[in-house]
Amino acid sequence: MGSKAGLGRGPRAEVAIRELTLADTAYPAALRTIPDPPSPLYVRGALRDEDRTAVAIVGSRRASAYGLAVAEWLGRELASCGVTVVSGLARGIDAAAHRGALQGGGRTIAVMGCGVDVIYPPEHRRLMAEIIEAGAVVSEFPPGTPPLRHQFPRRNRLISGLTLGVVVVEGREQSGAVITADHALDQGREVFAVPGGIFDETSRAPHRLLQQGARLVARVEDILEELGLAALRPPTGAAPAAALAGIEAAVYAQLSLRPQHPDALALRCRLSVAEVNRALSVLEVRGLARAFPGQRYVRATVEG
Repeated sequence: MGSKAGLGRGPRAEVAIRELTLADTAYPAALRTIPDPPSPLYVRGALRDEDRTAVAIVGSRRASAYGLAVAEWLGRELASCGVTVVSGLARGIDAAAHRGALQGGGRTIAVMGCGVDVIYPPEHRRLMAEIIEAGAVVSEFPPGTPPLRHQFPRRNRLISGLTLGVVVVEGREQSGAVITADHALDQGREVFAVPGGIFDETSRAPHRLLQQGARLVARVEDILEELGLAALRPPTGAAPAAALAGIEAAVYAQLSLRPQHPDALALRCRLSVAEVNRALSVLEVRGLARAFPGQRYVRATVEG
């Protein structure tokens, strides 16, 4: 096992990089079981024994607000149960899953389609640093390798290979998420899918997987039970929403994982838009609401 400074082209960070071969005891046990395991595997951050209990969350780079909310929620809930969340640090669903895991105070692993010293996409510099602190960034490509298109389908086998199962949130029929699901099946991993709107193009991949026998995900327990992890549960405590009253309570009651505009919430709550916007600001500060592009809001805490 050695270390070196990354010298990638374009955005990069110079840090010590571990090289794990199949002969290293720290090499991920799950990857030893897949065809063509990478050796060496380049690592920034720390891989731990608890990462054996891992689930991948993957999906479209051009995700809907609904897909982003679901990926973030699943990442947060799984992480709070002690499950390591694996994804690919791409825009859209991947980034939302990583962020959710970080919010849940758990571990997350990003599998790169370039060198681990190359920040890609460049706007994920801070997210990548947070992942390294709370988990690891890994790649089979040597430091300095730029993000070339043909490398990403190959890295998808590592996303599934590191896990017990793969959850597809959104994606088109011919997409990286489907490639990852195919690898999961070849590797003997479980495949899960989140249903979406029947008219949404990004629902085609999960719906096709469901038709082929993937396990439908409507709650985190669907994943845990299928993987034999039913004993894992998020930590319990007083629900922060219990202290809400008045307008904040009314607006919170109408929020869900389906993104909604303040105008729609105002109609449902029979309140003015100004009152709803003030309530949403309070809920955001308290961590009970989350804003997505297009001024659409979802519930950040799922109870029940």
